Amino acid sequence: MAEEDRVTLYGLWASPYVKRVELALKLKGIPFDYVEEDLKNKSPQLLKYNPVYKKVPVLVHNGNPISESLVIVEYIEETWKNSSPHLLPQTPYEGARVRFWSSFVDQQMYQALFTVAKTEGEKQEKAIKELSEKLQLLEEGMKEFFPDESAATDTTNVGLLDIVFLPLFGPHKAQEEALGIKVIDPVKTPVIFSRVEALSQLPLVKELTPPHEKSVALIKFVRENALKASSA
Repeated sequence: MAEEDRVTLYGLWASPYVKRVELALKLKGIPFDYVEEDLKNKSPQLLKYNPVYKKVPVLVHNGNPISESLVIVEYIEETWKNSSPHLLPQTPYEGARVRFWSSFVDQQMYQALFTVAKTEGEKQEKAIKELSEKLQLLEEGMKEFFPDESAATDTTNVGLLDIVFLPLFGPHKAQEEALGIKVIDPVKTPVIFSRVEALSQLPLVKELTPPHEKSVALIKFVRENALKASSA
């Protein structure tokens, strides 16, 4: 890759936010270098490129750093707008609708699932109920975008919504094994479930998906640490 068009992604294998950016780059066919970060021992480059939040992902394009996953994905779309697939609709209204639901997933769904993973007893029961309610809102919203739920047979119709919720719901089997609850299923959330299952079969997605056992271990580790911290 020419030096004047060099792309580097600073990330962490376990981060769903990093996976968003990886998916966007891979979908667009953009060559990039990947730097795995240790967040307990952050590199000077990460601290230099993201001095505000000091976290991943960070995309560096031609020496210019961009932070925050949704901002990065939109930057990728705008910079390589002639590369297929288009991650956002071409009309302002449709683009706004996609951004709205992407923001909903980003601000509501991730936090709801993390709360379930980090609590127990009555607090977890309350968190599960809240997660279920938000999932039903998302399910209804997604019916407009994915009337044929499993139509993701190739990468030509994969967009921002897929990029946002796939890293969250893709490991639903690992979440069920580690947490003992079904996050998505074909009965309660058929649209989301079918879309995620179809996307998960794409070779590009499989390439970026961590092994099941590794995901289970990560979720259990996060949960155990959170419960220990809350009881200390």
